[in-house]
Amino acid sequence: MTVSTGPDTTSTTGRRVPDSASIHPGPGFRIRLDFPRLPDELVQAFREFSTTDISDLLNRLYALDAEIRCLAGGDETLVGLACTVRAYLGDNLMVHKSLDVAKEGDVVVVTANGSHSYAVIGDVISTKARHRGIAGFVVDGMIRDLPSIEPIGMPVYARGTTPVGPLHRGPGEINYPIACGGVVVNPGDVVVADKAGVVIVPQQVAAELLERLRRYVGGNAAYLEAVQRGEFSNSWVDQQLEANACPIDPGVDTGAR
Repeated sequence: MTVSTGPDTTSTTGRRVPDSASIHPGPGFRIRLDFPRLPDELVQAFREFSTTDISDLLNRLYALDAEIRCLAGGDETLVGLACTVRAYLGDNLMVHKSLDVAKEGDVVVVTANGSHSYAVIGDVISTKARHRGIAGFVVDGMIRDLPSIEPIGMPVYARGTTPVGPLHRGPGEINYPIACGGVVVNPGDVVVADKAGVVIVPQQVAAELLERLRRYVGGNAAYLEAVQRGEFSNSWVDQQLEANACPIDPGVDTGAR
């Protein structure tokens, strides 16, 4: 492992290696220790709402790929600010470092570029994270040691499991924007996850969205109660079809040949 300082660099073994084999400080290998934070009472208020309702009011564009699902600790809704991690393929050095960077109650959101070839967290990281008060993990990639993670109670959302572990060399980034499950996640965005999936609330719209959610859910309550009693009409469907001039064939055979 080498960090670039010039055209040729001396490795830890004393060998001269080309600069192209080195890790370069800066974009791709950097850490930001914190970010502007929303008030905790605002963040935790999202616990009242399902990811489906939140996704609807974000125009269905902020839910992560459905393959990223709850693998452990999903009995309660996971809510917290995103501490973002970009991991290099086959490596999780920055995931380990995120345990020192994330604050109590944060959700560590890791992009491993959706790779199914190796895991970026396991039972050791999950145990350390529990002691640090980290709320949970969302991983665009794989995990391992699931049988040992489950008793820890650490909420973990990921694409699946594999016994193949990573190396710990870098590079990577902490608390810079990442792409996770098809959604851009910025450090400090609100992560909401439940058994229906994972949704990201951009920090800039969180307060306004919360007010809209309260109005939306309150306004729907009477309608949902009526549906549960079997009292509903689908006339709105016909209105939509008519507005789009959808042809409807009655399917009656007139006998004409």
